Amino acid sequence: MMVRTHGPGDTREEPPPTVAEGVGGVDNVGDSFEEFYAAAFQPLMLQLYAYTADIDQARDAVQEAFSRAWPRWNKLVHYDRPAAWIRTVAMNVARSRWRRLRAARAHARFRRDDVTEGPSPDRVALARALATLPEKQRRAIVLFHVADLSITEIADQEGAATGTVKSWLHRGRAALATALSDSGTEETNA
Repeated sequence: MMVRTHGPGDTREEPPPTVAEGVGGVDNVGDSFEEFYAAAFQPLMLQLYAYTADIDQARDAVQEAFSRAWPRWNKLVHYDRPAAWIRTVAMNVARSRWRRLRAARAHARFRRDDVTEGPSPDRVALARALATLPEKQRRAIVLFHVADLSITEIADQEGAATGTVKSWLHRGRAALATALSDSGTEETNA
């Protein structure tokens, strides 16, 4: 039995780590995560390379497993075979990546590439002309012509009288007509 101090006046007897055959004898570790990492990384990476047939994926999986082991090291150091825990985690990481890749490929196979044409020149001209209107006129025109709201509904939404909404619509339409006829004249003169 080993006696370790965990705090002032707190001593507990703990069994020494069992020496088990693991990854090239790396399971016989002291308390140092750094020493364990240095001894176990290469053998574990080679095992994962044999499993994945991809050196980069193997390296990533083993590094991910070690990064998950680091915060648990105080517990893992007492396992009979801490390298087995890391190997299991690394294989699970590799398997999860394969599943995500397989799902992404399946999704890509059935995915349709929708091609949407750009806006027509008339639509671009209308959007530019609308942008030049005062905000209340623009909003009234959009609510009336695009959202199909009645003048009464627009008045309720905007908190204005119906006569005011009619005025916004009339002025907005007149300004749009002028802006659109000017842009049409510019294009024909160019």
